[in-house]
Amino acid sequence: MIQLQNFVGGQLLPPRAGRYLPLIEPATGQPFAQVPDSDAADVDAAVRAAEAALPAWRARPAEERGRLLVRLAELIEQHLDRLAQAESQDNGKPLSLARTLDIPRAASNFAFFGTAAPHFATEAHVQEGVALNYTVRHPLGVVACISPWNLPLYLFSWKIAPALAVGCCVVAKPSEITPYTAFLLSELVQQAGFPAGVLNIVHGTGPGVGQALVEHPGIRAISFTGGTKTGELIARTAAPRFKKLSLELGGKNPNLIFADCDLAAAVQTSIRSSFANQGQICLCGSRILVERSLYEPFKTEFVAQVQALTVGDPLDEATRQGALVSEAHLQKVLGYIELAHQEGGRLLAGGQRVRVPGRCAEGYFLQPTVFEGLAPDCRVNQEEIFGPVVTLTPFDTEDEALRWANGTEYGLSATIWTRDLTRAHRLGQQLRAGVVWVNTWLHRDLRTPFGGMKNSGVGREGGLEALRFFTEAQNVCIKL
Repeated sequence: MIQLQNFVGGQLLPPRAGRYLPLIEPATGQPFAQVPDSDAADVDAAVRAAEAALPAWRARPAEERGRLLVRLAELIEQHLDRLAQAESQDNGKPLSLARTLDIPRAASNFAFFGTAAPHFATEAHVQEGVALNYTVRHPLGVVACISPWNLPLYLFSWKIAPALAVGCCVVAKPSEITPYTAFLLSELVQQAGFPAGVLNIVHGTGPGVGQALVEHPGIRAISFTGGTKTGELIARTAAPRFKKLSLELGGKNPNLIFADCDLAAAVQTSIRSSFANQGQICLCGSRILVERSLYEPFKTEFVAQVQALTVGDPLDEATRQGALVSEAHLQKVLGYIELAHQEGGRLLAGGQRVRVPGRCAEGYFLQPTVFEGLAPDCRVNQEEIFGPVVTLTPFDTEDEALRWANGTEYGLSATIWTRDLTRAHRLGQQLRAGVVWVNTWLHRDLRTPFGGMKNSGVGREGGLEALRFFTEAQNVCIKL
């Protein structure tokens, strides 16, 4: 039984109260580790360690901070297999996915912001013959980074890297459901030579650690990725304390398929955008809207490919669908499948729990599931399921597709499939989504802003947006 520890002040330490939570492997349903059940005392110790490290880290040249981040990226690449195995064991995702997506992207995050650090520039404005104004960007100080369970190291690094790059010190909380790679990262941070206290990792629950972080007077900003309801709670707590917030929240993303698209490419990519990571990605396109003239051909090919997806042991290279993250989450998704039946949906594929023989006999597996015949305003088409469940709906006009696509409280991402470039531009700018993909999905350039509209979040991450978030702008005006 592995016993994880907190990383505070450059040391691996047990939780102060000595309490631990069981860590369950989703593929087997069995505990394999213990994770600290930390509390406000552990958070306070981490904030104090970060505050002690802040003056020297903030004063350190950006180029030197960047070198350490790049060194950390190199160590992640060197430990790719170990980290990928840990991610798969912790999360239930196929090992092949962790090896090719999650861990390489985590390394890229640190490398990108490490190289960006010395190039972060500010503005100057000359009032001819009157004054010179220039902007100085100061690191905010000690910040909190709270990441979710679906892409554990991928999104953990996405938050930490820009904060460290600009000179902030970080107290980070990974999900208590998937903390293993964050624990392993703390060991690599030590190997990379980061000063003690610059990055602190405190494990525990949302009420025990997350709430303490949001309330702590030493925390200047909170970067959070997770559910919209939790984001609301964070905002209510942080707003009266005037803390800076970046909230990347839920999504119920539309996938618009027009009759003039490349059908083979649209089907193949829509399989990925529906069921990658068992549908447990906030960017998954769970509402597939298909122009009526193409609806039957698309449905036929899509369902055939869904039925060919292999559900099984995440360690098997042939597996394309691993386990859902927990028994509770599996039951939530099964509840939405039952709701889809109640709301009049016709089941086209899946819909059942899968029993995988051998070591995975008690795992949390579910068939990729497809429904049709559901109204655009029903609960299944309005609420975030966050699992391998999608709906197919035919539309007749572009206006109808746009109205349905925008017709939820969410606005994280959208996808358009068409060969009509004019339509792509027109629709792309009318969709109320922070990210719009045309004839592709999950194609990410780390320089671009990322975030949602409406109830999908506040603020933007990525590129200069992330560096700006973790800094405070100051104008200096000099009279000429």
